[in-house]
Amino acid sequence: MEHAFIEVLARWLHFAGALIWIGHNYATAVTRARYVPLRADDLSDPDSPVQRTLMQREHGTFRYASLLTLLSGLVILYDRGWLADALTLQGHLAPLGAGIWIAVLMVCNLWFVLWPHQKKVLGFVAAPLDDRLRASRITFLSARVNTMLSVPVLFFMGAGAHAGALFG
Repeated sequence: MEHAFIEVLARWLHFAGALIWIGHNYATAVTRARYVPLRADDLSDPDSPVQRTLMQREHGTFRYASLLTLLSGLVILYDRGWLADALTLQGHLAPLGAGIWIAVLMVCNLWFVLWPHQKKVLGFVAAPLDDRLRASRITFLSARVNTMLSVPVLFFMGAGAHAGALFG
């Protein structure tokens, strides 16, 4: 019974986290379909309409949802005894493992590329105005990389459950 509870809890956390994390990526891709360069005026005045819009859009929920998604997925695999085979791309768990490794890249991209630059854009970290403007382009591209990587992740996660004939 205890394993069933852990599995169900981890699955719901994984589902909810992925919905928030990937949903945020897709929503951003739709609402900001192309890069619109920021101007110095946009970032120099903290009360400018553009700066206020950026601050309202920024929230940490999707960053923490990425960690929740990754960790809950690893808990599910560990609980089933599949984690080592998935991470080493063994047998029928190879597609699932490929999806995990791409998801790890996405989480690293989010936390170590996108977020440090986003902090500069938002003024959470002191940076010269030129750096803040350059950082806005990097955050845009970094978010697009994660959106594009989410497609193979979703494919491999589905294939992990349904591709036993190909990899078993």
